[in-house]
Amino acid sequence: MAYASRILNQSNKLKDVSILLRRGHAASIRYFSSTNRAPLNRDDASGARPGFSPVERMTKCSTDIVPLSISFSTLSSTMGRPRLGQDFSCSMKSVRGFSSGSDLPAHQEIGMPSLSPTMTEGNIARWLKKEGDKVAPGEVLCEVETDKATVEMECMEEGYLAKIVKAEGSKEIQVGEVIAITVEDEEDIGKFKDYIPSSPADATPPKEEPAPPKTEPAPPPPKEEKASPSEPKTSKPSPPPTGDRVFASPLARKLAEDSNVPLSSIKGTGPEGRIVKADIEDYLASGGKEATAKQSKATDSKVPALDYVDIPHSQIRKVTASRLTFSKQTIPHYYLTVDACVDKLMGLRSQLNSFQEASGGKRISVNDLVVKAAALALRKVPQCNSSWTDDYIRQFRNVNINVAVQTENGLYVPVVKDADKKGLSTIGEEVRSLAQKAKENSLKPEDYEGGTFTVSNLGGPFGIKQFCAVVNPPQAAILAVGSAEKRVVPGNGPDEFNFASYMPVTLSCDHRVVDGAIGAEWLKAFKGYIENPESMLL
Repeated sequence: MAYASRILNQSNKLKDVSILLRRGHAASIRYFSSTNRAPLNRDDASGARPGFSPVERMTKCSTDIVPLSISFSTLSSTMGRPRLGQDFSCSMKSVRGFSSGSDLPAHQEIGMPSLSPTMTEGNIARWLKKEGDKVAPGEVLCEVETDKATVEMECMEEGYLAKIVKAEGSKEIQVGEVIAITVEDEEDIGKFKDYIPSSPADATPPKEEPAPPKTEPAPPPPKEEKASPSEPKTSKPSPPPTGDRVFASPLARKLAEDSNVPLSSIKGTGPEGRIVKADIEDYLASGGKEATAKQSKATDSKVPALDYVDIPHSQIRKVTASRLTFSKQTIPHYYLTVDACVDKLMGLRSQLNSFQEASGGKRISVNDLVVKAAALALRKVPQCNSSWTDDYIRQFRNVNINVAVQTENGLYVPVVKDADKKGLSTIGEEVRSLAQKAKENSLKPEDYEGGTFTVSNLGGPFGIKQFCAVVNPPQAAILAVGSAEKRVVPGNGPDEFNFASYMPVTLSCDHRVVDGAIGAEWLKAFKGYIENPESMLL
C-alpha cells in the first residue's frame, strides 16, 4: 500500500481527527482529558494484525488532568472503529496514514505550523530549499512570516523536497494548510510534479440542501382605476418656475448625475416645468452627452492627478492594526500624566557609565533605568500588573516588561522577563539584543510572548514631549515616556530660582482592571524611583 502522511498543527478541529480515523489512518495524538469517562472507546486489540502495536491505554486521576499519549495503528476491517471522547483538547504533531487507493509513493505533507498562540495564518517569506534538494533534520526549509515575526521553519525528518505547494511570497496561508511535500527516496521526486494535496474540506460530507420554501400564489395585482375622460392623457409643457431652484423627478436627477448632465441646461416638459426622465433622454439623444463630457473633461483636467504608491500590508502591520483597533474598541482607556525630575537619575547614570567604561561594559541608557523603575513600581503596586477576563482579574506574579521597538516592517514589542529581579546592565544588554533581533526580523516566540506591562519611549529617540499610548491587550496598562527638558523652578529665597530637568510620563490604564487611585499610586511609586534612583539599587 502506498504511504501517505499529513502534518496537523495545534488548534486543529477534532473533525480532522475523525476523518483520518474513518479512513483507517494511523495517528499520534496527545491530549488532555477533562472528564472521568474514558476518552477513547474501541474493541480490544485481539483483531490487530501482526506488526502493529495495540493501543496504549492510560487512566487518569479523578482530581488531576493527566496527559495521555495514544497511538493508533491501522485497524483491520473486522475491528470496531475507534471513537474519540468529546471532552479533551487535541494537539496533533504528525499523522501518518496508509492508503491502498493511491499510486503515490511514501511521502510527507508539511503543513503551515502554529508558531505562536495567536497565530491563525502565515506567509511564506522565503524558501531556503528548492525542489529536489536533500533535507535533513534541523535544516531550515523556509522562513515563515507570522503575526509576530519572521521565523525559520526547520525540517523534522530526512528526505528530499519533492514539491513546494505554496510558493515564495504566498500570503495568508491557514495553519495546517499543506505548504510542501517531502519523500524518502530521490527517485520518487518526479512523481509529485503535478500533485495537488487534498484539503480537509474535501472529506467533509456535503451538507443537505434545505428544502425550498413553499411558495404561495401571488395575490392578484390591484385593479387600475380608469382615468376619467376629462383628465388629459399627457401634460403640455409649462414655463419653468422662476428662481434658481431646478425641479426634477428623482429618476431624472439620477440619470442626469450618471450621465454628467447639468440640470440647469435642460428645459423641463413635466408639470409646472419639472424635468422628467424623457427630457434627459432627449438631451442625450441630441448630442448633449458629448458636449457635457467635453465640458467635464476640460474641468477635470484643471485638477492635477494625485501621485501615490500602494504599499502591501506586512503581517506584523495587519496584526498591529487588528490588536490596537480591538484595544480602543473594547478597553475603556483613561490617562494619568506626571512630571518626574531626572537630575539625580542623570547623575547616577553618569557614575554607572563611568564604571561600565572602566570595566569594558556597555553604557546604560535612560530607557534601561525607566524599565527598571517601572518593574519595581509594578512589584510595589501589583494591581497594575494584571489582565482582565470575563470571569476574574488575573494578577501576574512575574514582572515581564515589553519594550516597544519601531522597525521598517512595523512595531514590535519584545519582552524583558523578570525585569524587577535583573540589574541595569543585564536589562540594557537584553533590550539592545531584542531591538536588534526585531530590526532583523528574527525574533522568536519566546522573545515577545508573556509580557505583563509595556513601556513605549518616544522621548529619547524622537524628542516627543508627551503622548498617550494605546494599551497592549491583554495587559492593563502601558507607560508612555516623553523627553526631558530643563525648566525654571523656584529657589530657596523669594528672588532665587534654579534649573531642573523634568521628564513627563503618561500611564494609560484599562479602567476595568485599574481604578484611577491605583493608577495614581503606581505613578507615585514610579516617580519615587526616578527621582531617587539610588533606591533601585537596594
